[in-house]
Amino acid sequence: MRDTADIFSRQGFGASFASLPPYGLLIVDFVNGFADPDIFGGGNIAPAIARSGRLLSVARECGLAIAYSRIVFSDDDADENIFSLKVPGLLSLKEDELASQIVPVLAPQRGELVVRKNVPSAFFGTSLASWLTQRGVRTLAVAGCVTSGCVRASVVDAMSFGFRPVVISDCVGDRAEGPHASSLFDMAQKYALVMPRDEFLPLLHVMNRR
Repeated sequence: MRDTADIFSRQGFGASFASLPPYGLLIVDFVNGFADPDIFGGGNIAPAIARSGRLLSVARECGLAIAYSRIVFSDDDADENIFSLKVPGLLSLKEDELASQIVPVLAPQRGELVVRKNVPSAFFGTSLASWLTQRGVRTLAVAGCVTSGCVRASVVDAMSFGFRPVVISDCVGDRAEGPHASSLFDMAQKYALVMPRDEFLPLLHVMNRR
């Protein structure tokens, strides 16, 4: 990994940028099915969910715009797609299925947006970008799963829409450590700031004092 980092550094990747208020928070696919190792979970997803509780509570205290995503397919599978061809079990994630519900410890509150999607990105085909824009969000903190899939896709789209993504490294998880670590490295080099929760939270408190 050290040789890889040197290559990216020599070629000018990995520059930083300022995280500018107002901030928002996006929680990607922390649903029961991804919390369960027997369905879509495993790896470090459970610890990421646990650490996201504090992130969410501070975000609420500071008045951030907060959004969630869920994977939801129609009851008759009319919207099956390439994503579900690659991962057929995703078709089990229906609107009323327990596996598709956001984990209780992170349950949304009134005024927080929940977008349904059936592709990796929380932005593709949803109202998320316009909702964040209407609330003036400039920097978008991202938690969720999986790091190498829906989190990464959402971060790339967030950047493409002009938001400044901050991936909260210990509040995102994947079912395998290799894809998790590689994706954090990749996002840090090209698309986002990557930092642990306890490095990010003081930024919110500073913003809240302005």
